[in-house]
Amino acid sequence: MTYVTQPQTHDAKSRSPEFRLAQGALGGLREDLFHNPFAYRPLLPMAVDGRLTRRLPERIRTGARWTPHAVVAAGALFVFLIGATVAEGSPPPVMAVYAFAPALIVLLTLVRPVLAFWASLASTPFLGFMGSHGDGWPWAPNSFAAHLLVLTVVAARTRPRAAGWMWLLTAGYAIFAEFFLTRGYGTDAPQLLFIAALALLVVTVLQVRREAEQTVTAQQTVTAQERSRRTLLEERTTIARELHDVVAHHMSVVAIQAEAAPYRVENPPPELEQAFVTIRENAVAALTELRRVLGVVRAEDYEAPDAPQPTLADLERLVANVREAGLDVTKTVTGAVRELPQGVELSAYRIIQEALSNVLRHAPGAEAKVEVSYVLGGLGLRIVNGPARGLVKASPGAGHGITGMRERVTMLNGEMTAEPTEDGGYEVTAFIPVTREESEQ
Repeated sequence: MTYVTQPQTHDAKSRSPEFRLAQGALGGLREDLFHNPFAYRPLLPMAVDGRLTRRLPERIRTGARWTPHAVVAAGALFVFLIGATVAEGSPPPVMAVYAFAPALIVLLTLVRPVLAFWASLASTPFLGFMGSHGDGWPWAPNSFAAHLLVLTVVAARTRPRAAGWMWLLTAGYAIFAEFFLTRGYGTDAPQLLFIAALALLVVTVLQVRREAEQTVTAQQTVTAQERSRRTLLEERTTIARELHDVVAHHMSVVAIQAEAAPYRVENPPPELEQAFVTIRENAVAALTELRRVLGVVRAEDYEAPDAPQPTLADLERLVANVREAGLDVTKTVTGAVRELPQGVELSAYRIIQEALSNVLRHAPGAEAKVEVSYVLGGLGLRIVNGPARGLVKASPGAGHGITGMRERVTMLNGEMTAEPTEDGGYEVTAFIPVTREESEQ
């Protein structure tokens, strides 16, 4: 019998926590200092909306935006003066490189901060060998100051984790130079590492504090917005309850009087009885719809009623209803009739309902046309009416119906127009896009 030993595979979850920690740390080092070190990241002007800067005059405040750039330039000038003083009497090429190189590296932090760190670390041994015997090792006086400035500026422009990696890499170079590049005299590495640790600690603390303040400010802003939204919703709920009390009372009176009116007239004609029946049915339907909408506003755990929402299949009933109310309306359906998503069906029905209601209110006696077009990419609607006719006075409106129709169309990524016609009427057109996938669902 032959046994085949399967090779063992270890995924990330089966590895030890120490291995995952080391892997994450090396990944952070690669992301902070090795990933795209030549990236162009110019230093942005300083914000001048702080507690101190906002008190300055306008002209001074404009110049204060460039304070960080001026500080870095002053540091570069300081490094240049140190290098020029130490290299005095040296050959011109040596003096130029010794004095200018560290200063230019400091200025490089304004546009390419990570590259400036690597340039400062790589130039340190060359500047150290170019210096005299008493200039210090492994950092010459000007490279000592330049590297401290570079560490501080780069740490301020990156994340706190990068500051720790830069300090460790600097310490690693110091140990390497002490054992393999020694020149036989004392080192200035402990002084640089100590001062750099203090500077990076201060910068890191300031960064963490600034990030914490930004987080708190963002949370306070979100809390204020939520509080304002909650107050607005509570106010709307109060208005909805008051509106329900007022409208429900009057609609109930309308329904009761419409039901009792035929009995107050001796031998009423059938047309009058049917008119009162229609009035009562509409009043009861309005009350039911009002209570349903109010339930949504009042309770977060409100459950929708079991009764189905109206769709385009109920359009004939709507048209018959407005005809009984005295509106001469014709309906035309073109294209291959198909079932559309529930939201599209409901919105289309409500748009037509609101448009016909507007005709009843604002153009009494007018003729209206309703056109529903089933096209390949969606659904087209057109509701147009002529000018008002008859002696009935038009009812003024606040325009909320048109706004509601636009909101429904916009919610479905559609387009809508509502404008007067040349003959004095009004036309509402809408197109609601429906993809093939949505139609098949």
